Amino acid sequence: MSTRQEARQSSPSLPTPRGPLSAGVVSTLGHGHPVPGPEEAAGVDPYGDDPQLALYVLYELHYQGFEGVDEEREWDPGLLALRRALEQSFLAALRADVPRPVPVKEALDALQIEPVGHDRTSVSHYLQRDGEPCQLAEYAALRSLYHLKEADPHAWVIPRLHGRAKAAMVAVEYDEFGAGRPEEIHARLFADLMDDLGLETAYGHYLDAAPAAVLATVNLMSLFGLHRALRGALVGHFAAVEVTSSPGSRRLAKALRRIGAGPAAIRFYDEHVEADAVHEQVVRHDVVGGLLESEPALEPDVVFGVQATTLLEDRLGAVLLAAWRDGSSALRIPPQSRGQGQVLSPDLRLPPSGTGGRSE
Repeated sequence: MSTRQEARQSSPSLPTPRGPLSAGVVSTLGHGHPVPGPEEAAGVDPYGDDPQLALYVLYELHYQGFEGVDEEREWDPGLLALRRALEQSFLAALRADVPRPVPVKEALDALQIEPVGHDRTSVSHYLQRDGEPCQLAEYAALRSLYHLKEADPHAWVIPRLHGRAKAAMVAVEYDEFGAGRPEEIHARLFADLMDDLGLETAYGHYLDAAPAAVLATVNLMSLFGLHRALRGALVGHFAAVEVTSSPGSRRLAKALRRIGAGPAAIRFYDEHVEADAVHEQVVRHDVVGGLLESEPALEPDVVFGVQATTLLEDRLGAVLLAAWRDGSSALRIPPQSRGQGQVLSPDLRLPPSGTGGRSE
């Protein structure tokens, strides 16, 4: 049983802006300045740092919020209008970039194909064989933006499901939330992992360090979760996560054992190897199967959710692997280097959001 205190004791500080859109949002929330108009979202790269951070901040108003920001801003009409414009741009890009539609069985079967030998495009394969301790710590820091609220975005779909799909979704979420034991909540287990690796465990601490590719993977869940019209896509996202989680977690557990990480760090991934092997079957046959049994017209949306998840995870993997193979940090605020060889420091206790970083 974990003895550490809960990671979520207070809301995080507002982050450092990365451009005019995120600066406008942060200024609105932090200083009461006018809300940027939705027209300001036109013409920007939807995958870029500035719109992704702006969207992330707007979504966080539905989660833990930010220190000093009035909770009523969650439903501010001007902020919602801007969020809608950013969402439409993001969705349009995703729909343009995903592969052609396929049957849902084909989309899910493709996720279960494991490569023979080492996969040079896979982050978990790289970390299992070659990952340095500081790279595993960076990976945990970046993934904390989701894992410290693990399963929360998916819970929004529950009231939008029926019968077998709803019952199965609740069963899986019950496990994700610790099956009634607060010390077993998966977000809590990930905070224990971070503590074991010497990382700060405060919710949202590494936001300023996270590149746009990380923010996009988290924003995708919020986008799907907050819109009833995208319930099929959220189920597809959930299925993609659960189908790929067990083998990826097995590799990450091996990577942590290889570098001599402590038991709390290893336990998080060991737990996902076992739990998600079961969840994968439940999600595939009962959540997806139950949804399409009651609403067969949602099959293209489920496939879109699977494909969009894969697309963004592949984009993130390319960013991480390019940095690590170059001997660089994948963080936007890299840890200090030592000596002429640019050996990365394992110290990733970066300043809180809003006190560091660079604007772009």
